[in-house]
Amino acid sequence: MNKPRFRFPGRLKKDGPAALLFLAPSLLGFSLFYAIPFAMGIYYSFTDKLQGGSFAGLANYWDLLYRSSFRQAAANTLLFTGISVPILIVLSLALALMLNQRMWLRNGLQTAVVLPLVVPVASIVMVWQIFVDWNGTLNSWLHFMGLPRIDWMNSNWSMAVLVLMYIWKNIGYNMILFLAGLQSIPQSYYETARIEGAGGIRQLFGITLVYLIPTMFFVILISIINSFKVFRETYMLAGNYPYDRIYMMQHYMNNMFVSLDIQKLTAAATLMVGCIIALVSGLLSAERRFQQNLE
Repeated sequence: MNKPRFRFPGRLKKDGPAALLFLAPSLLGFSLFYAIPFAMGIYYSFTDKLQGGSFAGLANYWDLLYRSSFRQAAANTLLFTGISVPILIVLSLALALMLNQRMWLRNGLQTAVVLPLVVPVASIVMVWQIFVDWNGTLNSWLHFMGLPRIDWMNSNWSMAVLVLMYIWKNIGYNMILFLAGLQSIPQSYYETARIEGAGGIRQLFGITLVYLIPTMFFVILISIINSFKVFRETYMLAGNYPYDRIYMMQHYMNNMFVSLDIQKLTAAATLMVGCIIALVSGLLSAERRFQQNLE
């Protein structure tokens, strides 16, 4: 028995060249500024020098793993992601659940939470610099209470400052995504649950969180990707060589670029991209399995 062959509609065949023509500038720009440089970076990570280099195998990668600065940067980046992302998910979900109810000043609270999304990064960093500076607001409060001042960005508290700034910047975006997911759940499910005698906790775990899982996967994915982009805030807040606790992978790669050590830079970038791809693939695989079980 012959299987039916998929055929494109006649209109799609007719408009195909025109569609490719309109897509060509974007494809050209993506290839020129992203795909080709990334492929060249992977190639350079396996060579011993930039011009006229020969194949060096995994020598650059092994050299990276033996460097304490790289291990420190990788450990700090993973620690930051492991701490900030779960806290961000829990807080943004709790905030979305609260704002999904009828409450006083709901619109004003939503605006206040979303406001950091439209504020430039430089302004956000300036606010936090004023807050955590040696003579800043936080130390003024400590001094008023008779407690010693703390050099927040040159102590182990620096990671906590960075986590708080990341959460403050991104909680509004995650809250919007969770609100969209909550409002897409049919109210008939809750009405049926109430008729059957299910309380609020049972409805939360049996309906809300179950049907919010697809949104949850997407929010976790976006949060992980955003956590790897915290270099801008850290760089503007603490400079090229911050305290050891907040020395991130992007700091290491930026310093390798300044010293023109392109082989180590590209090798570190390739490892970082590989780590992100592994995390994303794991999340997408878990989401597919969940969707299959749900169906």
